[in-house]
Amino acid sequence: MIKPLFSNIVVAVTGSDASVLAAKYAIVMAKTYRCRLTAVYVVDIATIRQLTLSKIFIQDEGNEYANSLKANGERYLVFAEELARTKGVKIEREIRSGAVYTEILTLADEKKADLIILGGWEKDRSARDIISHSHREIMNNAKCSVLVVKEPNIDQIFRHA
Repeated sequence: MIKPLFSNIVVAVTGSDASVLAAKYAIVMAKTYRCRLTAVYVVDIATIRQLTLSKIFIQDEGNEYANSLKANGERYLVFAEELARTKGVKIEREIRSGAVYTEILTLADEKKADLIILGGWEKDRSARDIISHSHREIMNNAKCSVLVVKEPNIDQIFRHA
């Protein structure tokens, strides 16, 4: 018997519209193919450290910003969990701190993921922004397949799943 192409999915959640669509896509995939699903949010401590070293933030501001990002991440992950529950899918939530791509790749390795799902690029974002950089690093360095969601009808597909 042939092993399924994927049975363990990691989806990156950032709170952006694109990552919400990616979460919906991952939930539909997990339901359809009976996969384990983990949603991850990364508090980008690496960038906060750079901003502190560059004197853009003082240490207290950096800590406060990191705490704010963590609280946002918890909300985004709870939202992803609520979406999954509406489709009868169990989802594990992970919040990490560090460089975005490093933490997502590390989690994928830890979970033995066969697929990482990322949100597509948003039209109003610069190709040089931190999210795009993280996407490139994940695609270049992942040990498993990476899917970038650009499905225009995912809301309809999600509703009918």
